[in-house]
Amino acid sequence: MAAAAPSANELITRHRATLDRALEAIGTRAYWSPHPEHPKAYGENGSLDAAAGKAAFDALLGTRLDLGQPGTDDWVGGEVSPYGIELGVTYPHADPAVLLPAMKAGQRAWRDAGPETRALVCLEILKRISDRTHEFALAVMHTSGQAFMMAFQAGGPHAQDRGLEAVAYAYAEQVRTPGTADWSKPQGKRDPLVLTKTFTAAPRGIALLIGCNTFPTWNGFPGLFASLATGNAVLVKPHPRAVLPLALTVAVAREVLTEAGFDPNLVALAAERPGEGIAKTLAVRPEIRIIDYTGSTAFGDWLETHARQAQVYTEKAGVNTVVVESTGDYKGMLSNLAFSLSLYSGQMCTTPQNLLIPRDGITTDQGPKSYDEVVTDLAAAVSGLLGDDARANALLGAIVNPDVRTRLEAAPGLGEVALATREVTNPDFPDAVVRTPVIVKLDGAKPDDEAAYLSECFGPVSFAVAVDSAADAVELLQRTVRDQGAMTVGAYTVDPEVERAVEEVCLEESAQLSLNLTGGVYVNQTAAFSDFHGSGGNPAANAALTDGAFVAGRFRMIEVRREG
Repeated sequence: MAAAAPSANELITRHRATLDRALEAIGTRAYWSPHPEHPKAYGENGSLDAAAGKAAFDALLGTRLDLGQPGTDDWVGGEVSPYGIELGVTYPHADPAVLLPAMKAGQRAWRDAGPETRALVCLEILKRISDRTHEFALAVMHTSGQAFMMAFQAGGPHAQDRGLEAVAYAYAEQVRTPGTADWSKPQGKRDPLVLTKTFTAAPRGIALLIGCNTFPTWNGFPGLFASLATGNAVLVKPHPRAVLPLALTVAVAREVLTEAGFDPNLVALAAERPGEGIAKTLAVRPEIRIIDYTGSTAFGDWLETHARQAQVYTEKAGVNTVVVESTGDYKGMLSNLAFSLSLYSGQMCTTPQNLLIPRDGITTDQGPKSYDEVVTDLAAAVSGLLGDDARANALLGAIVNPDVRTRLEAAPGLGEVALATREVTNPDFPDAVVRTPVIVKLDGAKPDDEAAYLSECFGPVSFAVAVDSAADAVELLQRTVRDQGAMTVGAYTVDPEVERAVEEVCLEESAQLSLNLTGGVYVNQTAAFSDFHGSGGNPAANAALTDGAFVAGRFRMIEVRREG
């Protein structure tokens, strides 16, 4: 027997307090999360524990995921885990001429439901995803190559937090304008002019979410839920190597929408045949009015140029930089940087690439350290962190695709190798490609080296760039962010003037800055409800996750005026 549809009052009872708490969190920027980070927290109140989650994931392998979508004309698949497992899941391939009109048909009722109902339905979707976090974690792990714990946290609670954050911003922006207003303008001795006005948040149209390979849920949930909460239907086009996590998301969303009395076609999947490249085709269709994209600069630029009918939100490539001028905790600095360079094999858009170090060295709590000493000690810190293969596998995960491996193998040809990469065997997944990071020494004064460090080298490759002074480091930082973009900037300094100079660069170039991190917070990690991911103000991304600008363009406030 099908579950009873949740009434509006039931949704309010279940989720209104969570929505209110999320609204408070984006206002205070304090730590908050309703989604537990620890795997053992799951297994009660309807959520799957580790064993049940693995059983659910295993049951998906080799199956057809039928979403009941209109316009299905084929079944496609072919995902192979970076850990060597063939997933064997097949997905509906859609005829856009059939699917897109069906998606549009449900938007009127969804629009008329209003911001609160839409927000609470979105929170019900997130709750059901949260209950299946163990299952989703394995889906993320075996499509992205993240190690399990990272896939669990980043692909589970952290992604869910970002989705909820987007819902909170969407709700806040929509209710900023009242639904009705009585307007009366005095006319002296004459009767006043009287109007009754209504204001409705009207969606732009169908949103296209173009998913990425490395963080399918973390990068996908903000756009998906921002569009859905503002009244838009959402067509999810996953990366062909990472379909499963977003396909499961679509399945949950369709289930909840149906139970809540809305058209399930408000959320649909667009899987593709090998080499089909449907993102380009879909992106310029007139029905598509919003696009969310994470990936290469080349395609992001293409979308911004050609998808003129749509509001386009892109997160592209950047060159993340850390200025190393001085430190009051040399050991802590090395430990923090080593972890940042190693996490998920550097396959994060926030991983530091360039370390700018004065060639005359830095001052530390352990005395002066030359450029060579800093680089050697950092290499030793990375080697020590990853010296045990079990720990290395838990931090590194697997190389996500052959392009990353190619860049890693080519890196030694760019300069003097301070830390060579090594192969790590994963006993549970012998076919996984696991490699430790490489650190290459480059000279910021040599034009030949500039081509290497001023372009993104995505993966476990970093450059220790020798610069003439702190001032030169700041100048190079500014040029890098302005020309190439950056998702993150870091700096280590005990000099107030250097700190101010770095901060001023980041304010001028719209880059998010982390100063003197030596503990358990890392430059390549951000917390929902508090940290902004990207800024939308430099070439790395034209949007930030998440702020008011990320949601406000997804709807328009339409006014109806009546006399009387």
